[in-house]
Amino acid sequence: MLIGVTLGRYLSLRFAKTILAVFGTVFTLVYTLDFVELMRRAGDAEGATPALMAQLAVFRTPAVAEQVLPFAILFGSMAALLQLSRKLELVVARAAGISAWQFLQPGIFVATLVGIASVTLYNPLSAQLKQRASQLESSIFSRGTKGGSGKDLWIRQKSLDGQAIIRAEGAVENTTKISRVAAFTFNDAGVFAERIEAREAVLRDGYWELKDARVLSMNEQPQAYETYILASNLEPSQVRQSFTPPDSVPFWSLDETIAQTERAGLDATRYRLQYDVLLARPLLFVAMVFVAASVSLRFFRFGGVSRMVLGGVTAGFVLYVGTQLMEDLGASGLVVPTVAAWFPAVVGSLLGTLALLYQEDG
Repeated sequence: MLIGVTLGRYLSLRFAKTILAVFGTVFTLVYTLDFVELMRRAGDAEGATPALMAQLAVFRTPAVAEQVLPFAILFGSMAALLQLSRKLELVVARAAGISAWQFLQPGIFVATLVGIASVTLYNPLSAQLKQRASQLESSIFSRGTKGGSGKDLWIRQKSLDGQAIIRAEGAVENTTKISRVAAFTFNDAGVFAERIEAREAVLRDGYWELKDARVLSMNEQPQAYETYILASNLEPSQVRQSFTPPDSVPFWSLDETIAQTERAGLDATRYRLQYDVLLARPLLFVAMVFVAASVSLRFFRFGGVSRMVLGGVTAGFVLYVGTQLMEDLGASGLVVPTVAAWFPAVVGSLLGTLALLYQEDG
């Protein structure tokens, strides 16, 4: 039986407020911590003003906050149900003959709506901002004395000029541009030829175009070049895909990205997994509501509220670990991506429903 319109609207508003409050708190915390970290890194970067770091933090935060959306649903739903229980509104609802399944309908509706909105609206926005953050971060920190991300990228290639090993301290996602480059070249016999240092490099068809390059060899004085060409056998599509993580591709572009990756002869498993994970997100959010209900429906006068909250946190943590484990198995090819993406959402929903059935119907 469906719940009444007035009561349903009231409960939906309560669920929406607490979920948004939790997510807003986490978003603000992530932004603050990221801004502090960027200010620390900006000490050695030329032109890295506080305003620019604040803008960069704004671009980076949505993608990070997106990862905690399931917990926002879980803790927001728990908070809403605990508030209803503390104010005895659940007691009144039960006395009026409304079952737990009925007053959970607004929460399920809100979770589904948030899940759909996060996939179709929030994810494309966060992915676009993440790409802009990558470009801005590369332009800022490529001029500094230290790398932008602290994680070096290594590329090995073989061309008509011989072999080369390229190290870069950063890459711009969805492009073939790398920053703070050091290339070590070897002749056909494997003997070291020269070292090339450059502020940035872009892979063109058949060659790397290095900007502000400095060439060092054992037999000549160091030479400086505004633009330096290094032959390459790498395809731009290969490098572009390797520099673009799945979470930087908007939901509406994943289908095209999968097709392009497969046409280039590359493995598209990571992108297929990301696509299925996003499709399964609304059901995962519904599972979080069931998990929250299974640990939050005890009346306050019975006590044990702290144990309920701890139980909800533990259940959410276990579900998160299971989700990450299945995604890792799916990315490695040990599990079919569709199964890896949908398994946590389906199992979480079933277990939450089972726990609720046991509490409500014995």
